[in-house]
Amino acid sequence: MSVFDCCRPGAPRTRISRRLAALLMLFGSSMAVVAAPPVNTLKPGLFGASTTDTAIVGYDPVAYFTEGRPVPGSDAHVHTWKGAKWKFASAEHLEMFKAHPERYAPQYGGYCAYGVAKGDLVKIDPEAFAVIDGKLYLNYDSGIQKKWARDPQGYIKAADPKFPGLLEQ
Repeated sequence: MSVFDCCRPGAPRTRISRRLAALLMLFGSSMAVVAAPPVNTLKPGLFGASTTDTAIVGYDPVAYFTEGRPVPGSDAHVHTWKGAKWKFASAEHLEMFKAHPERYAPQYGGYCAYGVAKGDLVKIDPEAFAVIDGKLYLNYDSGIQKKWARDPQGYIKAADPKFPGLLEQ
């Protein structure tokens, strides 16, 4: 018996129905995984720290402001602030951060800004970012970044009051 036997004239319709049902179950269950709500996938801590306690997954927070883009930090330029290791692309960026860490640190402890607006603590992709009114906002991925870009001020307004309570949960 081949897969195409169901298509030959006179083939019982029950085989087609069973195969169709199996396919629907397979695709239906995978869609449930895609539609799952966000979950806090970070260990306790802030600033998008990875399992190595490195903030923003090792990206230089100052570069978002000076270069206008994400730049990986270097092991040669590291500073510890608020329990996380921060990496910088240059000694100059390291000194800028040391002088004003709050100016360069991402909002909402480095969690996904869109997620915080929706009431969840979600990990980030350092490539999905926006600098708005002199503040750095990170998001989960490029798709979420596009949603965020449609109404950043609205999402900021929603996220600001929610963030402190999310940390207490």
